[in-house]
Amino acid sequence: MRMADTNDQRYKTGNPVCDALRFLCDASFAVLPRDAAQHLGEFEKNFWGGLRWFAEKNIGWIDESLDAADRLREEWRRRSAPPPTTEGPEPI
Repeated sequence: MRMADTNDQRYKTGNPVCDALRFLCDASFAVLPRDAAQHLGEFEKNFWGGLRWFAEKNIGWIDESLDAADRLREEWRRRSAPPPTTEGPEPI
């Protein structure tokens, strides 16, 4: 069966690459028994959900590291700056 033979609107979005990938994804589940396809789908959703959780955590860690880097940079700048002089100009 060719993908173009189907009348399902899911495969007629106007983007042939996305349409083909969607059809291949659907077909990969369709070749399995219904129960196996459902279990595989749940596994994939859990996998991608865990990956999303890890990505969100990682983004949070990056934000925290950038904030800490700003604080360190400021501290280093203060330490390397020459101490301010409280004396007035030298007499002539």
